[in-house]
Amino acid sequence: MIGFHGCDESVRNELINNPNKIRKSQEKFDWLGHGFYIWENNYERALKWSEDKFKRGTIIKPSVVGVVYQLDYCLDFTDSKFIDILSVYHQLLKDDLEVAGKTLPKNKDVARDARKDLLLRELDCAVIEYLHQKIEDGIKDDEKIKGFSKIKRFDTTRGIFTEGGPAYEGAGIQTKNHIQICIRNLNCIKGFFIPRDEIKFP
Repeated sequence: MIGFHGCDESVRNELINNPNKIRKSQEKFDWLGHGFYIWENNYERALKWSEDKFKRGTIIKPSVVGVVYQLDYCLDFTDSKFIDILSVYHQLLKDDLEVAGKTLPKNKDVARDARKDLLLRELDCAVIEYLHQKIEDGIKDDEKIKGFSKIKRFDTTRGIFTEGGPAYEGAGIQTKNHIQICIRNLNCIKGFFIPRDEIKFP
């Protein structure tokens, strides 16, 4: 598959020249949990993301790096069965936190977002990371007792997101709709490339 990662130009060049040196996001508000993020087949959205970061002063020169990757075993939220699984882990996390006298984190808005799209996804990130940790715990328990485990780790996570407000009056389509990929197993990344500029055709 082909995807695009918005970043500073220095990060793009580092990934091109040192493709084994990949930094995963570890933010508590990551939309799909921790990992390396890609916009699925969406160069323009990746570029817009990096330009927005530039406007906020968090990067120096907006850029995009192309990514060749595969999903492998994917926690795919375009598939209802995985959404149902996530709901179960949400309840398990809630129960665990209640026993510990704690409350669930919440997804939050940021002041600059007029559309209130809950851009800080602390709840979603916590639930997804809890799911991955429980899977890891199960694998370790199996290996300790049996010497092996049939439980599979998820290599990637995939989600569809709607945000940005209507594309036009009365629209169900929003201006920033996109599919995002979070790669946990970096072996799913096969390489990086510098996207070429499009030309007028014909």
